[in-house]
Amino acid sequence: MLDPFLEYLRFEKRFSDHTLVAYAHDLNQFIRFSEANSLEQLAHFKSVFIRGWIVALMDDKNCPKTINRKLAALRTLYKWLRKEGFTNENPMARVSGPKTEKRLPVFAREKELSPERISTLFGNDFNAVRDKLMLELFYQTGIRLSELIALNVADVQSHQIKVLGKRNKERIIPISHSLFKEIQAYLNLRNPIAKGNKLFVLSNGKPLYPVFVYRRINELLGSLTTLDKKSPHILRHTFATHMLNNGAGLETLKALLGHASLAATQVYTHNSFAQLAQIYTQAHPRMMRD
Repeated sequence: MLDPFLEYLRFEKRFSDHTLVAYAHDLNQFIRFSEANSLEQLAHFKSVFIRGWIVALMDDKNCPKTINRKLAALRTLYKWLRKEGFTNENPMARVSGPKTEKRLPVFAREKELSPERISTLFGNDFNAVRDKLMLELFYQTGIRLSELIALNVADVQSHQIKVLGKRNKERIIPISHSLFKEIQAYLNLRNPIAKGNKLFVLSNGKPLYPVFVYRRINELLGSLTTLDKKSPHILRHTFATHMLNNGAGLETLKALLGHASLAATQVYTHNSFAQLAQIYTQAHPRMMRD
């Protein structure tokens, strides 16, 4: 039933395979709840029925974040149904999801990721040089795990890297001279064993895969920080927070992170304000007396 819609998302909206799988899972759950057997039937459900689904999801102990993710898939579906002429109304216009608790992004402190501390973790063999470069790229560019794995050798130039982000949107991220030198040193070890164009490979020459990268970064951050969460995305949060704390503007950060809207970037201003508040408390004479 959903095949035409999923093809639209894949070929026109250019959604990733991961997103397509998630949309199909959530929408099929709604179809089972509604017992609809055609797109025409789906198109004519009213908002009150969809609210009933929300209640059922809450009764099944789904958290607000999960429910809102499912509703996002349903909103996209109903926009498409209206676009394709199945209905003249969009019931999702009168549906609101449950409120979610806004959590501030977790990030490492600058001193925890100092060059001196990082260098103590690595040797000079291929795996060590590669892992250190992965860590540095995550922290110095803010790229996502999927973007790091997708990097090709040709995407690296002396002062920048080209990143293929969500929905195949390309962006250019500047890199330092020292980071480029690290990439060159890594390539000297990689090129004799590599079996393709991917920048990052395993010791057998095959491309990296997400679980491998996640585990290595988790182990490395466990040695460098006291954070409970230790994932590549924490380094993306850290990149953004440290950039703002050191004077970067939101528009610049938005472009570097590849965000579609400024709203996604503004969440980091809370962390930046917390840093400013701490400095203010420690530095202003009136605050020091309290």
